[in-house]
Amino acid sequence: MKVPLLDLQPQTAFFREQIIQEITEVVDSTRYILGPKVAKLEQEIAEYSGVAAAIGVSSGTDALVASLMALEFQPGDQVLTTPYTFFATMGSIIRAGARPVFADVDKQTLNLDPVKAEEVLLADAAGKRKIKAIMPVHLFGQCADMSALMRLAQQYDIPLIEDAAQAIGAEYPLIDSGGEVVWKKAGSMGLAGCFSFFPSKNLGCMGDGGMITTCDVAFAETLRCYRNHGAKPKYYHAKIGGNFRLDPLQAAVLSVKLPYLEKWHQQRRENSEQYRRLFAQTDLSPEQITLPQAVYQDAPDADQHNVHIYNQFVVRTPRRDALREYLQEKSIGCEVYYPVCLHQQQCLDSLGPYNTQSFPVAEQASKDSLALPIYPELSKKQQEYVIESIAAFFRS
Repeated sequence: MKVPLLDLQPQTAFFREQIIQEITEVVDSTRYILGPKVAKLEQEIAEYSGVAAAIGVSSGTDALVASLMALEFQPGDQVLTTPYTFFATMGSIIRAGARPVFADVDKQTLNLDPVKAEEVLLADAAGKRKIKAIMPVHLFGQCADMSALMRLAQQYDIPLIEDAAQAIGAEYPLIDSGGEVVWKKAGSMGLAGCFSFFPSKNLGCMGDGGMITTCDVAFAETLRCYRNHGAKPKYYHAKIGGNFRLDPLQAAVLSVKLPYLEKWHQQRRENSEQYRRLFAQTDLSPEQITLPQAVYQDAPDADQHNVHIYNQFVVRTPRRDALREYLQEKSIGCEVYYPVCLHQQQCLDSLGPYNTQSFPVAEQASKDSLALPIYPELSKKQQEYVIESIAAFFRS
């Protein structure tokens, strides 16, 4: 049996005619830069995410770049983030004129650890206060510990930019000033939230696309300026931005798909629960393989919210590489996220001794994490085959 890591064919077939109609409308309109399709999607995403504004941009990476450029860093400024995530998180910091500084991740979620982040901020406060922003990543579809991170951002009076590329629709049980739980969507808690619509995401377009969300109307206007070469009005450039505009063809595709997003989240959660039931029927121990945890599952009304949207279903095993090879031989798609931590990347050599730093939790995750198929259309028989194959590997 073949089980791909992701199969977009069923989704594409379902939407084919509707998407062709939308694309035809764009073609016939001759509105090929921004225009009504982009404005429509921006309004839809703002309403879905519970924010004041959404700004369509050309990719998730450019969402990060534009948000950070809008903070107008000075030479020597730093951004605190996680060492365990996709390269764009760090690359965008450097491209925006700042330097990345890292704190280790939480053992359960693999998101930025607030305790470790506070240690870094305390050390920075004792020096020259170079850290000018915090950028957590909502990794694999589960929000970072935003209550703690927002407290740190407020305490040190620095903005918080959410890298929510993998987490559109994920929700977090935020504790309000009265001690009550208020469920907030990813991208609605910091100064800005940055999303990717790469085809493999829970909400993916047919190419590259991204979105920035914010509750700050003035910051939204600044972002619109930065996505269009810093021009306001046209041909008058008080700032240096970039060509970060979302293509209306991609916006049209996303508007077609967005009404189905909650259903897809539900199907991914159901697939996650099916995996857990199937694993429980094996004799595998946690020492052999560990399943991902939805850490906010015990919060009030959690069953009514997207505590985890499972953009990836990542297991951990000390025999990761051998298991990966075995599954691939069995025609089961799987992927390593991420084999090299950011502080270990060669491109940082010119910026200083990053590779002498150590973040043991992140480094261990880079050695033992493996993503299994979790897409909405995954069948029970395919999941059974995946677990049977994993069990057979550990029995061999």
